[in-house]
Amino acid sequence: MLENRHSAIGIRSPDASPRPDHGGPPRGHMLGRARRAAIVVLVLLALGAAGTVIGRVVHLRDLRATTESQARTYVTTTTIEHSKAGETLALPGTLQGFIESPIYARTAGYVLRWDRDIGARVNKGDVLAELDTPEVDQQLAQATAAREQAASSLELAKSSAERWESLRLRDAVSQQELDERRSAFAQAQANLAAADANMRRLRDLEGFKRIVAPFAGVVSRRNIDVGDLVDAGNGGASRALFTLAQTDPLRVYVYVPQTYANLVRVGEAISVTQAEMPATAFHGTVSRTAGAIDTATRTLQVEVSLPNHDGRLLPGSYVQVELPVGNANNLVAPSNSLLFRPEGPRVALVDAAGHVHLQPVAIGRDFGQSVELLSGVQVGDQLILNPADSLAEGDVVSVQAPAAAKDKT
Repeated sequence: MLENRHSAIGIRSPDASPRPDHGGPPRGHMLGRARRAAIVVLVLLALGAAGTVIGRVVHLRDLRATTESQARTYVTTTTIEHSKAGETLALPGTLQGFIESPIYARTAGYVLRWDRDIGARVNKGDVLAELDTPEVDQQLAQATAAREQAASSLELAKSSAERWESLRLRDAVSQQELDERRSAFAQAQANLAAADANMRRLRDLEGFKRIVAPFAGVVSRRNIDVGDLVDAGNGGASRALFTLAQTDPLRVYVYVPQTYANLVRVGEAISVTQAEMPATAFHGTVSRTAGAIDTATRTLQVEVSLPNHDGRLLPGSYVQVELPVGNANNLVAPSNSLLFRPEGPRVALVDAAGHVHLQPVAIGRDFGQSVELLSGVQVGDQLILNPADSLAEGDVVSVQAPAAAKDKT
């Protein structure tokens, strides 16, 4: 009864024997498919793990190569050479006119007119200005009258002395009276000479009413105008009326350090450059030296004569003077090859295997972009340019050509 009820509702009775299921797939076939799927999954996992391992190995190798490449120090080198004869020392200087003179008034008066302004080229004796000197004119007139008075007194004293001479011959007068007349005549002569000297002085002052150029040159400054009151001389509150400069040739004074003083020779050719004309070099000669070291600055004053026929150089300009100081018996190296350590100056030498050796050196003269090395190196040594502060003894570096180094930069 229970079995029938279970059959009616489609539920298998627990007491019923199992029936073969002919409608579904075999159980063994499903297990085979599951095994194959598991094998495929395992193979894929193994391939993925192998690929990951291989990728990590490749990346590790690349990382090692990159690290070694970046850790390697690349340097550029230069070779120690003998100093060339063309080594120069650049020193600052200021152009000056060969003659520069302020023109003062020699007599006091008013400016009547001026004939030359700044920039005017004048010859020796050309009139620059003219003064009106009424006081000097009156003094000259007074001196002329005093001279005439002294001349009249001299004539009277002379005639009196001659008469007393004749009277003395006849013993009509005493010797004392004759001596007095002779003394009066001598005094009259002295008075006339003093009057002549005073009149010549005032005439000379009259001549200074015309301000003339003492030499040929260029008027570089004018400090007066019509109607100005000027004083004589260059003392007190007086001022220069004009400033005159001779611009051909020019002169330059430079101060050479004591280290290079014995290398400067009179007559040597020098080169002068100006920042405003970088492509042009002007050539002159050393005309003279002071011949002694200034104890305050430890320098030697050197005068350079510089032709300026075309007038391109202007007095007062700032220039660079290059003096030849080269000596073929000494060794030179670039200034950027030096290392300054607490133990003293060093240079970094590189051997054929790329090993660095920090060599102590003694520095001589400084030529600006290069320095003289007195000891520690020899011709042909390879020096590292711009050595790093971290460079140490025994470091291994890779030397590259200058062109390659430029491309890398």
